[in-house]
Amino acid sequence: MHHDRTLDGALDVLVSLADKDDAWRIRERIGVADRQGTTDPRRWIATRQIASTAPRASTWLWMLEEDNPEINEIVVLLDSGLPSALELAVLNGEPFGPDEHRRVPVTKALADRPRPDAVKRLPEEELVPALRAVTTMRQGRRAARAVARGDWPGVVEADTADPLPGYARWALALRPDCPTALRKRFSDHPSYAHRMRTAGIVESPAAYVQEWRTAHTVLATLDTGRWAFPTRLREAEDALRPLVRGSLGANVEAWAVLAQLLPTFTGTVPELIVTAGAIA
Repeated sequence: MHHDRTLDGALDVLVSLADKDDAWRIRERIGVADRQGTTDPRRWIATRQIASTAPRASTWLWMLEEDNPEINEIVVLLDSGLPSALELAVLNGEPFGPDEHRRVPVTKALADRPRPDAVKRLPEEELVPALRAVTTMRQGRRAARAVARGDWPGVVEADTADPLPGYARWALALRPDCPTALRKRFSDHPSYAHRMRTAGIVESPAAYVQEWRTAHTVLATLDTGRWAFPTRLREAEDALRPLVRGSLGANVEAWAVLAQLLPTFTGTVPELIVTAGAIA
């Protein structure tokens, strides 16, 4: 029924959230095999063009948070847009996951890679004054590049005590690893949210599946995430599971409608699920 493998993967993301007792009948009706367990990193390469509207900056971070040397290599070597400060952290074996004391092995391909020269880390006592002295976006970007992974708590504390200049805040917000609590206090204006989206930044996988479109792009990204960022993928699955089971459930005809709608549907994943259930 489906010849586009990204469509098969996108559909399987949703089928995998259905009740296990119903999944086999759903797969039989829509012609999609179980893709769970596929861990070929080439799938990430294959879907890069398909997922060109995905939140690339945040996706980099979700991948790096796995602290998997093979994944780190793919992020650094395939995505030249990775901020220099993050690339340097990867090359230094710094962790992005919850184990702050872990040293992440570096693959040979990355060990032989030249260190980025655009990063000039400032001593702790100079960093906050440099951020407070920012008066232009160019200065803001330069100061933001100087923020190392371990500097974020001090930056958060400084902004809490006395808000940093606007250009500094904007440049910091563009860092994929800017703490969520810090980024949220920068602005709640709709134009700010649009700019974050344009920069490829989303606060969580749950927000991604709820707000981004198209449904095909989002689900193809989640399919890749099974290998690329399985830890954060669970947040997206938890957000979608109640909707899948409530709107589609075991109704195989609703699943058939969803399969027909998916290739051209322009809305979000929740809108797709609800629409398919309503039509059926």
